[in-house]
Amino acid sequence: MSSQTFYADAVLFDMDGTLTDSIAAVEAAWGKVAKDIGQDPAYVIAATHGKRAVDNLSQFKPHIKAHEMDDEVQNFEETILFFADAYNVHGPGSQLTSLANSPFANSPLSSGFATPDLSMTPSSSAPSSRASSFVSPRRPSFASKLNSMLAMTVVPEASVYGHGPHFENSIMEEDQQDVIMFEADKKKHCLQAWQQEAASVDRSVRILPGVKRMMSSIPEGRYAVATSGAKTYAYGCMTRVGITPPKVTITADDKRLKAGKPAPDPFLLAASELGFSAKNCCRVASGATVIAVCTSHERKQIEHVGAHFLVENMDKVKCEPCADGRLKFTVQL
Repeated sequence: MSSQTFYADAVLFDMDGTLTDSIAAVEAAWGKVAKDIGQDPAYVIAATHGKRAVDNLSQFKPHIKAHEMDDEVQNFEETILFFADAYNVHGPGSQLTSLANSPFANSPLSSGFATPDLSMTPSSSAPSSRASSFVSPRRPSFASKLNSMLAMTVVPEASVYGHGPHFENSIMEEDQQDVIMFEADKKKHCLQAWQQEAASVDRSVRILPGVKRMMSSIPEGRYAVATSGAKTYAYGCMTRVGITPPKVTITADDKRLKAGKPAPDPFLLAASELGFSAKNCCRVASGATVIAVCTSHERKQIEHVGAHFLVENMDKVKCEPCADGRLKFTVQL
């Protein structure tokens, strides 16, 4: 088996399809968006691949106001993570283990905490009082609403009849109560339907082959992650598979970005934050050396897109720190 070597100052990792595989959960979430707006799920899924959620939501939900967009992006990304967790938390993968005793008990969805801010280092990535700032006080997300409804078997009578508003006209009161009961029952059954569908398929986030070994072989401060996902999704995916997000993690909602992927801006910013030129980093648009992995695409789909090396997965790439400070990469072809 032949191999080639090259040298770089640092490594810029994409996330989806490079470090993690979350395609099933992502497609399920975009499929839900498609159904909500009456579009063909296959079309929406294909059109949204590799782009930021904010750009996709702007395209498919143009009614969203600018001041609402951050909440909508977080709502959508929490939905991805719900689909990723549902099978193991509420479905066959739970093995009748309650949410409180499951390995997902401390996940952002079950705990109510959101993911760390960009400025937070890996050592401070645990939930804190700052994390709650990511949770919108105005609108509960789909995932939060669904989680809160999972245990419901009946609509509590007291919540409707015991503490409802007082109406002098008893007929008006009964009509109002009927409306409340109808809406609550409709919401319950709608959420239960989503629960059953989400929990029926294993859409767990998975770490890709060779990733742990590769990341552990690179000195701290010499690699970054640049992704089209925003904070909730990016940190949620990585932490679910045991990856500690590096100090330099550039997400789609970073306000310093003029453009998101597929533009090279996230990778250029990541290289700058590491203190290196993108041309001397391992990562076609940023001018870096690019290694493409055939994890989310077949070889024939990406063999002519400009990558310098094309490998099956990260197991085919080895990184060794050199005495002169550079990183030596050996690629098995």
